[in-house]
Amino acid sequence: MHSYGTKLPRRKERLRGTVKRLSLMPDMSQDFLILGFIWYIVFLFSTTCHEGAHALIARLGGDSTAFHGGQVSLNPLPHIKREPFGLVVVPILSYIVAHWMIGWASAPYDPAWQQRYPRRAAWMALGGPAANFTLVLLSAAGIRVGMHFGYFAMPDSASFTHITEPLTPGIANFAATFLSIFFLLNLLLGTFNLLPVPPLDGNTGITLLMGEETGLRFLDWSHSQGFGMLGLIIAWYAFDKMFPYIFRFALVVLYPGSRWG
Repeated sequence: MHSYGTKLPRRKERLRGTVKRLSLMPDMSQDFLILGFIWYIVFLFSTTCHEGAHALIARLGGDSTAFHGGQVSLNPLPHIKREPFGLVVVPILSYIVAHWMIGWASAPYDPAWQQRYPRRAAWMALGGPAANFTLVLLSAAGIRVGMHFGYFAMPDSASFTHITEPLTPGIANFAATFLSIFFLLNLLLGTFNLLPVPPLDGNTGITLLMGEETGLRFLDWSHSQGFGMLGLIIAWYAFDKMFPYIFRFALVVLYPGSRWG
């Protein structure tokens, strides 16, 4: 039995221009703990959607492995049961210690099914990032609706928790923070997992651009070389260089005609 997983990279680099450093305050104040709670809820829901999408597409494609594990669901408990360390322990500890939340999860699949239906397996792999991009669009819609009704505005500078500016106190401030984290966390999850290196989803998804036999040979080769940790190191390094441009592009789409363009 193999699995497809969600990987969330640790990012603390400075984005040039008007984009602030993507980091959180280094204290244990009440605001810091509340922010951590919001971040964890968003992380858990987003990761559950990612893995649930993997499991659902596999089920539709004929592999019921994850379905029988209860992972075709938006209930986070089956996913936590499978990956308690990656979904509970590491995210909370990384937030407290490093003031950044990292973690992972996975959905099992039948490798024999992948050998028989490599294109179905490729679509299954792409289903996780697609779920994250859907959540990005939903959060962007929430931000734009809030702007339409006068609750939000485009900020002077953008950060992980400050994609939109609340114009009124109270619930608008909470909603702006929630939607900001929701927007950027899912943008991170979706784009990072699309990188075509093992063990990320893009390593299988890219086989849609190949013939079936070529794709299977590519997967056999990449999985047999023990590239797991090396692939993550390469992905982290490459993503660190790429993401500022991805972030700016997302801001331009969110705020057409903005100075980020």
